[in-house]
Amino acid sequence: MDMRLLITAVAFVAASFSLHAEQFSSFYSAKKHLIKTLPAHSKSLYCGCDIKRQGKKLIPDASQCGYVPRNAVTRSGKANARATRIEWEHIVSAWEFGHQLQCWQHGGRKNCRKVSKKFQQMEADINNLAPAIGEINGDRSNYRFGFVATEANQYGRCQVKVDFKRRVIEPPVYARKRIADAYFYMQKTYGLKISDKQKKLFQAWQKQTFAAQNSNTTLLKKVSTGR
Repeated sequence: MDMRLLITAVAFVAASFSLHAEQFSSFYSAKKHLIKTLPAHSKSLYCGCDIKRQGKKLIPDASQCGYVPRNAVTRSGKANARATRIEWEHIVSAWEFGHQLQCWQHGGRKNCRKVSKKFQQMEADINNLAPAIGEINGDRSNYRFGFVATEANQYGRCQVKVDFKRRVIEPPVYARKRIADAYFYMQKTYGLKISDKQKKLFQAWQKQTFAAQNSNTTLLKKVSTGR
């Protein structure tokens, strides 16, 4: 394994999920808080890119992580702005938890924001939000997490894979525990329904990443001691 990727993976596992008690009244206020308080050395969810501040915006350091936009130019011929900015990804998508609420059946997300206190809390819960490159956030859409039987080459050296036909996204190993933890947090906190198939997948991801953490920690010790 490439040492830079190894260190990135260990960092992701070590700080994968810590619960925050803060509650916010809207997705906008939650994002504003996260942008302001993002810790130094934070990395993007799907690519492990370093995140830099540019004024009030957050941008990914593509040169460091090897991210290459899938579409550098939009259909209208303009530069793809989402490929150069960090957005806040709902790990459990708003579509997924929104569809489990009655308000979604009468006007979708817009209606839920108006009439459902529960939806407002779920949408603004920072425990379900993670920094992601905008293009990948858009490509993920509301796709479910799973496995994709192709090489990870859609976004340069970024190891995330998206199957647009099957509507499935496969995150890199180092991001899987963070994703699984968020799903189980949303289930415990808001009663999110998770299918048995998805639940088994997320339980496996938690164990897989824990095993990888122990293995990588041992390897790092060997590297540092030269043994």
